[in-house]
Amino acid sequence: MKHAIALLLFASVLLAACGSGAPEQSGAPAETPGLSASELENGIGPIQTVSLTAIDEALAARGQELFTMKCSACHKMAERYVGPPLAEVTTIRSPAFVMNMILNPAEMIEKHPEVRKMLAQYMSAMPNQQLSEDDARAVLEYLRTQAQ
Repeated sequence: MKHAIALLLFASVLLAACGSGAPEQSGAPAETPGLSASELENGIGPIQTVSLTAIDEALAARGQELFTMKCSACHKMAERYVGPPLAEVTTIRSPAFVMNMILNPAEMIEKHPEVRKMLAQYMSAMPNQQLSEDDARAVLEYLRTQAQ
């Protein structure tokens, strides 16, 4: 009898340790209703539009420094790492989307269906690196140089 109780107690502890307490999510993220066409295209955050001109080399150099300090622990340009590769991100996403992802990752992860799909694929949420809009613009400029 003691052996059965001990086994039951062990099984209970094991099951409790395996549960995260969070509700289970399926592999396919739920679509978030209520996003405008602009939010789907440009993301959710403070940036509505970005006017691009020829690449500003000084701004791109500052962006490279910021990328190395804040982003390179999780992102590489041409290979999957903790996060997705970013060499072609500016050809896939709008400039405003890229900047909003940098500036507002928590809300983008929570509400944007494409970002939720990426989270399901990469299994790691992007942390907020507390960059300013000017810093995010510099990182965007650096990413633009990588797509050429």
